[in-house]
Amino acid sequence: MSNTSRRIFLAAAGSSAAAAAAVAAAPGALAAPTTGRPDAAEPDGQPLVAYIDDVTSGRVSILFGEDEVVVQDADLVRRLTRAARK
Repeated sequence: MSNTSRRIFLAAAGSSAAAAAAVAAAPGALAAPTTGRPDAAEPDGQPLVAYIDDVTSGRVSILFGEDEVVVQDADLVRRLTRAARK
């Protein structure tokens, strides 16, 4: 079991939410091939969260509504981590 506290989880979620805003602002950022559901709904007006479990893997889980799309895009991971540090 992970030793993640509520405070650490919320801080990471907040960083992910800020990074997700950067994704939404960057046209074509999600153009990479997905490994998620091809029938996933569009995130029209729903909150969007980008979750990077391991920066070195280049994998990003994008969560919106009840859907999750996973993309493999090292450049996107680099841009999100850079945006989260600002």
